[in-house]
Amino acid sequence: MYASGPDYAHSAEVVAPTRWLFVAGTMGLDAGGGAPPTLAEQLELVWANLREILADAGMTVDHIVRVTSYLRSADYAEENAAARLVALGGRRVPTTAIVVGTLSESWLVELEVVAAA
Repeated sequence: MYASGPDYAHSAEVVAPTRWLFVAGTMGLDAGGGAPPTLAEQLELVWANLREILADAGMTVDHIVRVTSYLRSADYAEENAAARLVALGGRRVPTTAIVVGTLSESWLVELEVVAAA
């Protein structure tokens, strides 16, 4: 089958999971709820926030089996994909990126993940 890019995965099989974690859209906001001005800073924070959410459930990014990215601009796709590959240690998981008008213009990226353990 075709691949839309080198980081693309059509599917992921999860054999006999005992727990699922569905994480709502998470943004790259700091502890005070503020959004840094750059995409790079927001990507760093969003992955840090996701690691914290996963840790609270006794999981790590290794448990992520699906990522949906909501991007303020299509221009952010490449940087978002690169940050995802770094965050996941090069592991490819099924992903979808959607360009949206976010609730706040300062929010450049929002990630939703599914994890299984």
